[in-house]
This record gives sequence, C-alpha cells and structure tokens, in this order.
Amino acid sequence: MKATKTRAVRLTSLTEDVTSVPEDAPFRARLHFLFAQIEREFEQLYLENQSLQDKLDIATATKESVVQQEQRCAAGGVLSAPSSSSALPTPATQTDEVGASFLAAASSTHKSLKAKLSSATGGSKAKASNKIKAQTSRIVSSFKAPTVVSTVVREFGGHKDGIWQVAAKAGQPIIGTASADHTACIWGVESARCLLQYQGHAGSVNSIKFHKQRDLVLTGSGDGTAHIWQAAVNWEVSKKGHSSEEELDDSDEQVEDRDRVDTLRTPLCEFTGPGGHLSVVVAADWLSSMDQIITGSWDRTAILWDVETGQPLQPLTGHDHELTHVSAHPTQRLVVTASRDTTFRLWDFREAIPAVSVFQGHTETVTSSVFARDDKVVSGSDDRTIKVWELRNMRSALATIRTDSSVNRLAVSSGGIIAIPHDNRQIRLFDLNGQRVARLPRTSRQGHRRMVSSVAWAEEPLLDCDLFSCGFDRRVFGWSIVLPKDN
Repeated sequence: MKATKTRAVRLTSLTEDVTSVPEDAPFRARLHFLFAQIEREFEQLYLENQSLQDKLDIATATKESVVQQEQRCAAGGVLSAPSSSSALPTPATQTDEVGASFLAAASSTHKSLKAKLSSATGGSKAKASNKIKAQTSRIVSSFKAPTVVSTVVREFGGHKDGIWQVAAKAGQPIIGTASADHTACIWGVESARCLLQYQGHAGSVNSIKFHKQRDLVLTGSGDGTAHIWQAAVNWEVSKKGHSSEEELDDSDEQVEDRDRVDTLRTPLCEFTGPGGHLSVVVAADWLSSMDQIITGSWDRTAILWDVETGQPLQPLTGHDHELTHVSAHPTQRLVVTASRDTTFRLWDFREAIPAVSVFQGHTETVTSSVFARDDKVVSGSDDRTIKVWELRNMRSALATIRTDSSVNRLAVSSGGIIAIPHDNRQIRLFDLNGQRVARLPRTSRQGHRRMVSSVAWAEEPLLDCDLFSCGFDRRVFGWSIVLPKDN
C-alpha cells in the first residue's frame, strides 16, 4: 500500500498546478497543458486498475478462509462419521456441503474478477495505455525547452560583511546594496565602482529601495529606524576604471582610491520616535504615490509613515510573529507584509478604512512576498516553495513551485519571470505558471559561494545586465540573461 500511495503521488505531481489554457495561449503553454491532460487520463486508468486489484485481493482472502473452513469441517466429519443406518446427514456432513458450496461460489467470483482484471490490465486497454505512454514519453523527451543563455558580466565587491538586499534604479545605470556591515552603497554599473557609501545607520542595513523619480534612497536597519537619504553620485568617477573590494580597504596603498568614494552620514529624514518601531526594521518600501513609506519590523508590526513630516500614520497589526518583508504595489495603494507566522497579508489603502486579507498556504516562514503583473502576488518561504496567488482569490494558490532549498528575497520581472535566490547558493528562474525557465550557472569561476539573499531585475537592461544578485559572500553579480522569445 505504501508503494501504491507513492506511485499515486508521483502520477499527480505534474498536474496539480495545471490550470485551463485559452485557445490563444502560446504554443509551448498549450503543449504542456495537453501533456497534463494525457497524464490525468493515465491516472484515471491506474485508479480503475487499482480498484479491480483490491477486489481480487478480497476474493483471494475469502478463498483462503473457505479452504481453511473446509479443512476444519473435513476433520470434524472424520471424528463424527455417520452410522450406516442413518438416512440423514450428520452436522459435520452438512457443514462439509455448505463449505464446498461456498468455495465454489468464491472460486467463480475469483475467476470473474480475474478475467475482468486481465482484460483491463493485460488486454487492449492496457496495451493502448502503454503505447500512448511510451509515445508521450518519447515526445516529452524530444521536446527540449529553448536554451536560456545566462552569464555573469559584472562583479561588485567592497562590503565588509554579508549583503542583505540589492536594488536597481530605473532609468540610471546604478544599483544599491544594503549590508550587514552597517553601510549601504551606490554602485556604477559601467565601472562596477562604489560611487557613494551611506554610513548613517548604527546597525545592519537590511533593505534598500530607490525613489522612482528623484535621487533618493530608502533604507531600513537593525537600529530600529528607516532613513531617506540623498543619492547624488559623481558621474565622472563612475566612468573611470574598474574597482575591486580593495576600494574600501584602509590600506595605505588604497588611500587615493578610497578618497574617490563619497561618504554620507546624515539622512534627509529619519523614521523613529514615538509611535515607531520597537525592534529591528527588516524591510521598507515606497508606496506608489511616493509620499508615504511602509516599514516592517521584528516587533510584529508594519507602520505607514508620512514622508513629508516623518510621522507614523497608521500601525498595521495582526501578525503573530516577526515580520520578514514588506512590499508595495508599483501603481496602486496596496501593500503585502510577510511574517514568520507562515502567512502574508494584503493591506488595501485605497479606501479610508484599509482592508486586510490573510493568505495562508505555506508551512514555514514566509521570507518574501512581491506583486507581479496581472494582479498576482508571488510568495517565497523557508518551506522550499514559491506560490503564485491571485489578489481576488486568497483561498488557494494558482501555482506552486517546489525546490530543494529555502527561498530568500525573490523578484519578478515585468515579463513575468520569477528569479528565486536560495540558501544553497543557486538562483532559479520560473514563469508565473510554475514552469521552470532556467537555473543560473554556479561554478568555481562564477556564481555565489554562500547563500544568495536577494535578487533584483533591471526594468531595462543596464549595460547588458538584466538581473542582479547579492549574497553573504559579500559579492554582487550582474547577469546577462537571454530568454526564449515565447517567455
């Protein structure tokens, strides 16, 4: 029975997340859908055969029981043999006749079930099933997904400790990083140099987000605060040379290079004080209007802040454990908050009284939740799954992606490709239907050497860089990724 259950699980594993595909869907998606339909037909046939097998097992057990009863009755007949003058059968003889009659009936049932099972499993239906399965296997094996070309084209080094998050600036060839070394850095993509280093936080810098229109940066920190600071960079320096991690070293040989890195210690606005967070600020993001921000903390709350005044507007409570991530919708006044309580929540600020919806489906900490196109939300978890949800349906996920390692701060491109950073140093790409697109190469010469903590897509390729990743090897990589046209 254990083997049967295992096989049943295996038969359904590929179809559990398949949804209806419209007629005008891309060819590749339709083909996957047809293969899933074929697999469901195989599953139904398997269940029918299994039902017949169960009936055969019951008949076999009944036959064995009757044989044992017949043997006992035969022994009783020998001990209670009837006298020659008796015209009526003895009780032993009656039992003997009943047992024989029951045995004949069971034998007939056994033969009937065996014939049915034989016709189902060994007959034309089974032969057709095996033939179709073999043909499908050959089709699937011959159907090779278009190759995704991915290579590392930039490497950024200089932080003294692990990097928690990386962010790309829309419209400018710069990226930002938040590090456990208490600093945040702005990097030029062309030169891979650190152009500006922010030193205003007293704790680990856990998150970083660029303002969409202005040269402003929002960071959250382990010191319990969030800061907005001016990210004005020296573009002349950004075009010179190529840096390494020695750029931020204190060695005498590198004094000249170090002096070229502008440093900043004073924020334009600090979000703290009465009504603020009581513990680590793990993440922060701009709302679509850019006049408010959202912060999430280990104190189990998120807070909506006014950027102009720096005052808290509204606390968001309800999570049972520490928050791990917050993210705002790019165009609407919507926010999602993720937590160690295995849930994430959707907060709707489009009305005077904000509405909240709870999404349950993960079994461990939800490490990130972000908005995607077509009113979808993608969540990642320490339970090694990524789930795609529709905003209007929080009861069940549209797709579930299962992996072999915990998921960190993921990102979704404008084209609907999910980049997934893992604890096991891998980065995988999937689409919103749960189909695997690629796994980025990781060798001794390229790729991260410790856990990948965050990824960020460039809205437009930044000097051949489509995706940026950071990790606790203190490195940031810029990846060139050429996806198939149908993706």
